[in-house]
Amino acid sequence: MKLKVRDVAYGGMIAALYVAVTVLFAPISYGEIQLRVSEALTLLPFYIPAAVPALFVGCLIANFIGGFGLWDVVFGSGATLLAAWLSSKMPNLWLAAVPPVIINMFVIGALLHFIIDVPFLITAVYVGLGQTAACFAVGIPLMKILEKYSIIKKHSD
Repeated sequence: MKLKVRDVAYGGMIAALYVAVTVLFAPISYGEIQLRVSEALTLLPFYIPAAVPALFVGCLIANFIGGFGLWDVVFGSGATLLAAWLSSKMPNLWLAAVPPVIINMFVIGALLHFIIDVPFLITAVYVGLGQTAACFAVGIPLMKILEKYSIIKKHSD
């Protein structure tokens, strides 16, 4: 796949937007009970392949700013990278919303259990609920609006 200037520009904007939204909503973006609104952007890889590394970079920066240290930077950002890549491979938008929910539920749930010693199951459920809200209640309507106004369209592999 040839890297295009447009892809680099999209990537930079997506990463910056992820960081800005995460930091703007910092009180609810981090912690055992979280709703990271910026995770709505994890549906973009379904439309824009350049969003996969962009979301990773955005999450990496956001986790450096307000996360739970190096563990969060590595594993939290890695979870976003894996979820974004899986979302890019899904056959429809509804299924593209599933990997960010499942991956983050387990990875971030385990990470918070390890870092701040909270019960894994409860934390995984809270993270999963937050991810579900971000991806299904915010992300899908956002993507539908962007589709309606021809801002994004499904990429062809």
